[in-house]
Amino acid sequence: MVGLGAIAGIALVELGMVMTPGPNMIYLVSRSIAQGRRAGLTSLAGVALGFLVYLFAVSAGIATVFALVPEIYLAVKLAGAGYLLWLAWKAVRPGGSSAFAAQELPHDGPRKLFLMGLLTCLLNPKVAILYISLLPQFVDPSRGHVGLQGVVLGLTLIVVGVAGNAFFIVTAGSVAGFFSRHPLWQRVHRYVVGTALAGFAIRIATERSGAAVALR
Repeated sequence: MVGLGAIAGIALVELGMVMTPGPNMIYLVSRSIAQGRRAGLTSLAGVALGFLVYLFAVSAGIATVFALVPEIYLAVKLAGAGYLLWLAWKAVRPGGSSAFAAQELPHDGPRKLFLMGLLTCLLNPKVAILYISLLPQFVDPSRGHVGLQGVVLGLTLIVVGVAGNAFFIVTAGSVAGFFSRHPLWQRVHRYVVGTALAGFAIRIATERSGAAVALR
């Protein structure tokens, strides 16, 4: 049985991750503003499937592979950190724009929206680090079946993640309208996002508690 403390802890971690701007949020918000809430929610369905893919991968033992071959884990970690730094630069560079800034995007069909959401999630280093490195730390072998605990905690991550992203999709239009009327706040938001992304990238790159936690 999974302890309530573990469920609450992993839920708080996921909430913090959702609130930290990243590839998923940037894509979902941009699509919602450009094409409407339905498009954003369709993309979110793809993101949710990506969450399930990561949960399946962890359950299948990919974390153990990373623990046994730490060079692979290091490469994934550094690649993810580099990607986040690139997103941070896009946010703070001269002429950059906020994820909530209204922009013209081609209108995609439901299938492409779903697939792009899935791809964005699968390539999101934040999600990879969370499922592969952090999730096993909340599993307590003394409480019974380790695999079942991982599934329950993983489903908790998915519920919180989907709900948090849905909130951003629903409110994206209102926030975009506010920023269009208050460009100073849009600029502030860009720098906050860029700083958060850069900070998370540095944290990933320097984190020493690697995939070995999966073997505990």
